[in-house]
Amino acid sequence: MTFENLSPVLSDALTARGYEALTPVQSQVSEDQAKGRDLLVSAQTGSGKTVAFGLAMGDELIEDGRLPFATSPLALIIAPTRELALQVSRELSWLYAKAGARIATCVGGMDASKERRALGQGVQIVVGTPGRLRDHLERGALDLSALRVAVLDEADEMLDMGFRDDLEEILDGTPATRRTLLFSATIPNPIVQLAKRYQTNALRISTVGQDRGHGDIAYQAVTVAPADIEGAVVNLLRLHDAETAMLFCATRDNVRRLHASLVERGFAAVALSGEHSQNERNAALQALRDRRAKVCVATDVAARGIDLPTLSLVIHVEIPRDAEALQHRSGRTGRAGKKGTAVIIVPYPRRRRVDGMLRGARIEAEWMDAPTAADVRKRDQERLMEKLLTPVEHEPEDLELAQRLMAERTPEDIAASLVQMHRALMPPPEDLIDNSARGRDAAGRPERGERFERPERGAGGDQREGFEDSVWFRLNIGRHQNADPRWILPLLCRRGHVSKNEIGAIRIGPKETMFNIPRAIADRFAEAVIRSANEDGEDDSGVAITPAPDGPTYPPRRDKGGHGGGHSSGPRDGAPRSTLGRAPGGDRSFGDRPRGPGGPGGKPTDRYKPKPFGQRSPRRPSK
Repeated sequence: MTFENLSPVLSDALTARGYEALTPVQSQVSEDQAKGRDLLVSAQTGSGKTVAFGLAMGDELIEDGRLPFATSPLALIIAPTRELALQVSRELSWLYAKAGARIATCVGGMDASKERRALGQGVQIVVGTPGRLRDHLERGALDLSALRVAVLDEADEMLDMGFRDDLEEILDGTPATRRTLLFSATIPNPIVQLAKRYQTNALRISTVGQDRGHGDIAYQAVTVAPADIEGAVVNLLRLHDAETAMLFCATRDNVRRLHASLVERGFAAVALSGEHSQNERNAALQALRDRRAKVCVATDVAARGIDLPTLSLVIHVEIPRDAEALQHRSGRTGRAGKKGTAVIIVPYPRRRRVDGMLRGARIEAEWMDAPTAADVRKRDQERLMEKLLTPVEHEPEDLELAQRLMAERTPEDIAASLVQMHRALMPPPEDLIDNSARGRDAAGRPERGERFERPERGAGGDQREGFEDSVWFRLNIGRHQNADPRWILPLLCRRGHVSKNEIGAIRIGPKETMFNIPRAIADRFAEAVIRSANEDGEDDSGVAITPAPDGPTYPPRRDKGGHGGGHSSGPRDGAPRSTLGRAPGGDRSFGDRPRGPGGPGGKPTDRYKPKPFGQRSPRRPSK
């Protein structure tokens, strides 16, 4: 097949690759009006941008069907991450193979001396990350004096990652006559300013429609209790049984923790984060391509530029920081016309934030509860029936073995053993908090149902032993955020390093929840809460715990069993006040972060057990 407006060598490469038609962005950069001009291009992730700028720079590089011999690079492509740079290098290799292109890749984590030797031997195209390219430029190993084309791929992400100084130093070292191609998923004001400085009479190309959500991706928002995040991940993986799935976390610590948990459960999983070397990343990606692994747990930055043809499921284990991050993450699937599913796990306190994010991104998501263990088992049965009832050609040895089995066991026994063997190969699903009693509103979001409170008195109406003198605390969530003792109680136990028997009354109001604990352990509880919170005083699900010296100001509700909440067991007038939030020997207030890592004296105690995934927040995300 012949593609118009393209060099024959590039057209032949596309045909050999199986291309029948160009994508919209590839077609527009190849038109006559785009030839020889600077380009400012915005296109969604997965729209074929890499091949697009490969086609766009062909006129500057190809002479008589080949790339000319060059002692210094003719084209420079800058990408934000190692994975994206390596992917770009692979794409350009087949696109320019018949043109005799020599391509060098310069990325962090690789042997810099080998890269310098490759640059010194003469290459026509260089692909790299900003930091490593700047290093080679300053050392004199990278000569940009003969550069004809400079390409900035994912320019918005590079600016977000703080590469502005690197980009400016690299571009300042290129000839003024170069052609500059700037590709970005979005065009915010910093990109506009960069384009004004380094481009001349640039042609603006946009293939992003009014519907900013990816058309080939089905979005789902799955509401869960904060205590059930990890269990929901397990059930989603089991329910979808995707050939390849990618799970996104905010920090490398959470990547490490979730990856270890999935491997322990029996999932074939790999991890990608900033703490892994380039060899480890390459091995992980190769395991996914070879299908030795089916699940990849990654941070946002580590997953940039990853293109896995079999990736059909993306799970946002931790909520993206904004709508753009949501689309970049989700764009790992639904590529090249294939369908994909993006699932956002939404803890109840974060529902409003996610709802606003989806509206801002113009994404229509289906709101639903997390799949239960029963849902997973039902889907397993359906898949097993489909597999067993599919007609196949049997080998004579298989038929002989089947006859021997039939002689020894009944058909029912053989079928039951087969089902048992099939089930044993898969990780068991997780039991989650039952939310089936809640209805749904017109948009499909779970409605706020009745909440049952943990009474502070026993069945006989007497004060619970140990709570005669107690201290009240406040949670920044209530019935409007689906507050429920079924998930509040385990959350308090994890955040405060206490047992459920040390939690007294739980009073749920419209927008806040009050609970009390014995005064004797109030200081220890407050210390643990501070350590398990981020700089905003919240955990990853948005829950903050603060003192409430005056106790609840609203009357207790009655549960359906008729047990009332009783009178407040908070501090009485004249009762001694707790040294709440004050470490031994100090007068630090509740909101201050402790200096030591553990209990009294700064030493960890046996009560401070490791918390499950999603309950620990470092000061800043690690890339």
